[in-house]
Formats: sequence, C-alpha cells, structure tokens
Amino acid sequence: MYILATVSLSRVFYFKYNQRKMKTTQYFQYTRQRPDRILILGEWIERVVQSPLHEEIQSDGRIRRWARIPEMENRVLRVILLEDGETVHNAFFDRNFKE
Repeated sequence: MYILATVSLSRVFYFKYNQRKMKTTQYFQYTRQRPDRILILGEWIERVVQSPLHEEIQSDGRIRRWARIPEMENRVLRVILLEDGETVHNAFFDRNFKE
C-alpha cells in the first residue's frame, strides 16, 4: 500500500519492502517499472543511502550517492535523493562511476 504525501512541489510516495517504508517520488515509481531497474532491491537502495562510498550535491540541491553492491558482482548503484536527504528520486547501476 502506498501512502500519498506532499513535499514542496513534488509528490512523495512510500515504497514498502521488508515491512519498512522508503519515501520516493512519482518519477521513481515510474522508472522502477523499467526492466533494467526492476531488479534493484529496496535494501540495496537503503544501503547506498545509509553508507555511501561517495556523495555529491547537484546544483539543484539533489544528492547523489554511490555504493558497490556485492550481490550484483560489485556493480555500483547510484541513488539520487531530493534535497531532504531521504526521498529517493532515482536509482540505477552506474557504469561510468570512477573511484
């Protein structure tokens, strides 16, 4: 079940996995249905949010975080958060990440 809330001009949804809720945008909900994104687990996203390998702040205030996912052959998952630091806007495996 998704609970709708509003944050500034963006719609925010709650994505539920393993009895936990993660705040997400409508854009995230839409892109999550893509075949290349559907395999990304909520626990991996939370791992990136909680323990990033690297972090950058975009000019629009959004936050980029990266972390390696051992379960996916150590590929790097990039998670984009809104300015609040907790609402997930995007998540994808980043082939261009350089350490």
